[in-house]
Amino acid sequence: MDAIEKVTQVEEKARADVANAEARVRHALAEAEREGEAQLQKVRTEAAERGREQLRQAEARAAEAAAAIARNAERESDALRAAAKARLDEAADYIVGRVVKS
Repeated sequence: MDAIEKVTQVEEKARADVANAEARVRHALAEAEREGEAQLQKVRTEAAERGREQLRQAEARAAEAAAAIARNAERESDALRAAAKARLDEAADYIVGRVVKS
């Protein structure tokens, strides 16, 4: 009887060891999944932050380009107005000369 009890005890211990090992594996797997999800969320957050920063930089470059275009357009407009004013004076002189000669 003593041998049967020892075999039974060994089998019970083996079953307990297997159950304990399975529990440790389930725990390790759950922990790995939590860590993986945390890493994934971190990467997503960092990617979103990089995207926002790149968008901010692109908007800043676009604003600078728009300002440069506006300054250039203003300079060209000023030059055209000055040329038109000069020609207006010439045209007025021409008209006055034609009227006086008539």
